Amino acid sequence: MDTLIRGGTLIDAEVTERKDLLIRDGRIAAIGIDLEAPNGAKTIDAGGQYVMPGGIDPHTHMELPFMGTVASDDFYSGTAAGLAGGTTSIIDFVIPNPQQSLMAAFREWRGWAEKAASDYAFHVAVTWWDESVNREMGELAHEHGVSSFKHFMAYKNAIMCDDEVLVNSFTRCLELGALPTVHAENGELVYRLQKQLLARGITGPEAHPLSRPPAVEGEAANRAIRIAEVLGAPIYVVHVSARQALEAIMRARNEGQRVFGEVLAGHLLIDDSVYRDLDFTRAAAHVMSPPFRPKAHQRALWAGLQAGHLHTTATDHCCFCAPQKAAGKDDFTKIPNGCGGIEDRMGVLWHYGVNSGRLTPNEFVKVTSTNAAQIFNLYPRKGSLRIGADADVVIWDPVATRTVSVKTHHQNVDFNIFEGRELKGLATHTFTRGQLAWVDGDLRAERGRGQYVPRPTNPAYFEAIRKRAK
Repeated sequence: MDTLIRGGTLIDAEVTERKDLLIRDGRIAAIGIDLEAPNGAKTIDAGGQYVMPGGIDPHTHMELPFMGTVASDDFYSGTAAGLAGGTTSIIDFVIPNPQQSLMAAFREWRGWAEKAASDYAFHVAVTWWDESVNREMGELAHEHGVSSFKHFMAYKNAIMCDDEVLVNSFTRCLELGALPTVHAENGELVYRLQKQLLARGITGPEAHPLSRPPAVEGEAANRAIRIAEVLGAPIYVVHVSARQALEAIMRARNEGQRVFGEVLAGHLLIDDSVYRDLDFTRAAAHVMSPPFRPKAHQRALWAGLQAGHLHTTATDHCCFCAPQKAAGKDDFTKIPNGCGGIEDRMGVLWHYGVNSGRLTPNEFVKVTSTNAAQIFNLYPRKGSLRIGADADVVIWDPVATRTVSVKTHHQNVDFNIFEGRELKGLATHTFTRGQLAWVDGDLRAERGRGQYVPRPTNPAYFEAIRKRAK
């Protein structure tokens, strides 16, 4: 069925204009003033509301096996919750075990994701190195549309990459025209600090941020960026939480290096006082890496987002319920790392970004959708209001309000890091490829509706970057 969205104000990354939008066969079919509704079309009155591209969360972990358990949101429940908040696409992570075939892990994750309610793509992590990894990176890029690879610089004795792996993998990414991404924390320093804290008898969640101070993030971000500089590769730094990491990105960009930065909604709003809560359950619910930082870092992150040094907003959505977090009751290093947020990211960024004057509505679209689509080769199919683009569309009411609560959210987790916050601005309608999945509080997500979206590599562009770097 055709759908005509009438009377709304269309907002994309560049333009704000009062026009109608017609959806047909899962795509945007027409945009114009006073469009006529085709016979049999459903008409939605969007008067007084904004019509925007659906959100893209470039950093999620649905049903991730991690630290002896599995994340509580699977690909259906997590993507359905995203649709309730206006997020219509995710880029999740395939994380092979050390010595596991990348292709075997990729096939496993593809199977889990078949239940997704919205479209999805994958980054694939490189957790070890030999010739088979080199070969399978090529297979993933050329045959399966994987154009970004993840590197964990933390989690020693598990999935941490040393410098040799980084150099080998970054070099291979450059050959393929794929973007290397990094989780920037110095894993050796984190491991040492963890052991020191435990030896001193500091075993609760309050030790978590002490074991991962801002300097370990700043050092790793700078090291990864400089390795990329020497090789002539672009680089994307995930979940930037500390001023020191942001400064490393800013220095490199000021020198002409191609560096992209991502910030989480949680790191913009929540500070490290949450780890000093005397209630273990509440404190442990906030354990994620990198941890939440002192307030001064939040001010720096907002400034970085406003100035364009940070390009995307994400959630690192990786939920664990209280019984799972309790595995670290007597040892903070055993608390499963991860928090939720996919349902609330758009609302949080609108309320604290647009309503505060930090972001314009167009900038909001950039940092919640368009930039991610462009950086990760989903554009213009995703992240745009163009004729022919997928009809991943959100109707946004800028004056509607809601209070975030674990009692009403759709995420499959028993805690919400934004609990009790009153937000002004929310999605009233969310379309995923033309199908209404959220209507005024009614979640209509369809299990298995989501499709895998391959992302092409761009070797010619990356070769140009390499030559310019020389």
